[in-house]
Amino acid sequence: MAEEDVQPGAGGEITMRLWRGDETGGEFADYVMPAVEGEVVLDVIHRVQATQAPDLACRWNCKAGKCGSCSAEINGRPSLMCMTRMDTLPPGETVTVAPMRTFPILRDLVTDVSYNYEVAKRIPPFNPRAKTEDEVEAGGYRMQQIDVERSQEFRKCIECFLCQDVCHVIRDHEENKTSFAGPRFFARSAELEMHPLDVNDRRQLLQEDQGLGKCNITKCCTEVCPEHIKITDNAIIPLKERAVDAKYDPIAWLGRKILNRSKRTPAEAAATSPASGPAAVQPDVEVHGIPVPVGITAKRADAPAPDMTDTTEDAPAV
Repeated sequence: MAEEDVQPGAGGEITMRLWRGDETGGEFADYVMPAVEGEVVLDVIHRVQATQAPDLACRWNCKAGKCGSCSAEINGRPSLMCMTRMDTLPPGETVTVAPMRTFPILRDLVTDVSYNYEVAKRIPPFNPRAKTEDEVEAGGYRMQQIDVERSQEFRKCIECFLCQDVCHVIRDHEENKTSFAGPRFFARSAELEMHPLDVNDRRQLLQEDQGLGKCNITKCCTEVCPEHIKITDNAIIPLKERAVDAKYDPIAWLGRKILNRSKRTPAEAAATSPASGPAAVQPDVEVHGIPVPVGITAKRADAPAPDMTDTTEDAPAV
């Protein structure tokens, strides 16, 4: 946007408090900008880059809420900058934009989200069963629509990793990153587990290696999802039920035997993953230490969050 096109709106001026720094440290800096009607937070960030801070680092791509690149914490809430309208924020108050706290800072508002890609490598991929004779003749698989719809919801994920950022199991307990996959990848596993054609069994891996039991279903991940995926109700809770059934329910085991619904063993499923080992490698850089500006309370969706300081307490498990 050209500078001459920027005209103050009814709101006069706005103050943007942006995190400036890198892995070695940093601080918040204030930028006063004229208010422009109809803007989103990312628009204002771009104006700051164009007029006052050309070296400000900010990750973005589509500006349409579909790429998941511009994730940040706006007034303490994990959000997409391109989908947060300025007129929905408290009028007259400073707008604070910080990088996602759960991941190591690279520079300014850009974080290193490679932890998530490491987790993805440990998810056994889709492995369809063999076609029946009828399906071979028809030239494809046959599935009921209700079975297709069960996992379709999870495919809307844009991998913004806001759910990973807000999840207190890894947000407040850095040590859990080696043993907790996080809500994004529980949804991915649910998508595959619920697929009517898949034969991989991920339930034991979820329980023993990826920390499914550490999730205490606070639904904070669901509340920040820009695609409105019901991660807790439709993915995590059903996965917990399936993991319990696989280990303790003799009737379910007998039913699978009678109906000949056998799956690959967890070991066979894990062998097909691109990588093995813990949920993810321990990051090299500590992520704690982003200070909270005066007057701003970091929050997880609509609920207060714990103090943003290092802690050695163990994450609660269920």
